[in-house]
Amino acid sequence: MRVQAFMFYGCAVFFLATDVVYWLWSKDWTGTTAMALAVGLAGLIGFYIHFTVRRLESANGGPLYEDDPEGDIADAAGELGFFSPHSWWPLFLALSAAMVTLGVVFGWWLVILGAAATIMTSVGLVFEYYRGHFSH
Repeated sequence: MRVQAFMFYGCAVFFLATDVVYWLWSKDWTGTTAMALAVGLAGLIGFYIHFTVRRLESANGGPLYEDDPEGDIADAAGELGFFSPHSWWPLFLALSAAMVTLGVVFGWWLVILGAAATIMTSVGLVFEYYRGHFSH
């Protein structure tokens, strides 16, 4: 993952150079500010990945498997997590988030209903495996 950190650092440097050239040619505050934000975001992501990798390497006792030049694909094998194959909650969560978005357009009463639906469907998604047929 160290390579990904340096890729984001490279993007930040590229955006910075592009931002300077853009400012010198156009004198446009809007585009310059937007590109400066891109510099900051790319640098922030690179910084986060860089120090997260350092923390994981110290906890792991060595380089991560994706940074090992002698590594094999099988080194990354193992459980990645649990993903619900049959859940309807993501669909309902997306519909309630869409209701909030449409509420900004059509009326604040729809935002309030959508926010309530978003909270309820989020709770349903999080606690899906705590009750009923699929509880462990």
